Amino acid sequence: MEHIKEKLLEDLREVEEELARIDKRLEVRGDYGFGKGDPSVYQWEFNLALRDRYRNHLSQIQVALTRFSEGTYGLCEECSQPIESERLEALPFTSLCIACARKSQ
Repeated sequence: MEHIKEKLLEDLREVEEELARIDKRLEVRGDYGFGKGDPSVYQWEFNLALRDRYRNHLSQIQVALTRFSEGTYGLCEECSQPIESERLEALPFTSLCIACARKSQ
């Protein structure tokens, strides 16, 4: 499990770096004036949505790292059974086993 924790820490650094880049791009805002077809408006809106996605992923990683420190990492939040190791390898930030994830869809 230690290699999964290292992967989470690496992902955390990458997501934080990407958020910083996105925040920098969001400093330049397009002109929303009526009849102004500024293409930078689309790019700004896209970066705004991308930032939300990265913030959500950052939160998932932080929760997973907290679960590591609490000793609950790898246990399903719904049924308290161990999460399949293959699932943790693929989605190290997951908090649900396969069965519970299927139920929540």
